[in-house]
Amino acid sequence: MMPETQDLPAHFGALSLAEAADLLAQQRVPPVERWDPPDRGDSRMEIRADGSWWHDGSEIKRPALVKLFASILRREADGRYWLVTPHEKQRIAVADLPFRAVEMLSEGEGRDRTLLFRLDTGELAKAGTDHPLTFADKHGEPRPALHVRGTIGCGLEARLTRSLYYELVELALADGGAPPSVWSDGTRFEIAA
Repeated sequence: MMPETQDLPAHFGALSLAEAADLLAQQRVPPVERWDPPDRGDSRMEIRADGSWWHDGSEIKRPALVKLFASILRREADGRYWLVTPHEKQRIAVADLPFRAVEMLSEGEGRDRTLLFRLDTGELAKAGTDHPLTFADKHGEPRPALHVRGTIGCGLEARLTRSLYYELVELALADGGAPPSVWSDGTRFEIAA
C-alpha cells in the first residue's frame, strides 16, 4: 500500500496554520501497527544520525523512495526498528531518531499557541497530547524531539533541528513563566535547562 500523502508546497512557512492543518488531516500512512508479518531478517538499511537513509553503504537520494520507506517504518517495544508490509518485516538500523523536524509553524500565544512541524520526509505533526515534545534525554542532556506516530514511549520520533530548538526556547522565554515552557494544542511542554 502506497502512502496517501499530499505534497507540501515549496514554501511551508508561507502556509497559514489552517491550510497546514488541512494538509495534516489529509495525511495517511499504512497501518503498520496492525500488521504482524514474519521476520525476514535484515534490510541492510540504516538511518544515520543526520537523518540520511542508506542501503548497502550507498545513500538513498530519491526523496520519493525515502518517503515510501518512512511510511512503513515501525519501532517495537524492544527499541528495534522495522520496515513492515502486510507480508514481511525487515530490521533497519537507526543511529539516533528516524526523522528530523525541519520547519515549524506557530500560531497564537501562550496557552493558545499551536505548533505544527514539517518533517524531512514531508510528513506533518502537530505538537500536543498525541504528539508530545520532549527536550532532554534520560541523562538530562538537551535532545529535543517530537513524537510522530505509534505508541508514545516506543513509537517513532523526530529530532528537532538546532534552529527549531532555539525558536522554541525564544517562544518559551517570551511567554515568561518558570520553568520555561511552550504550549501547543492545549498541552504544556517544559523546556529542559
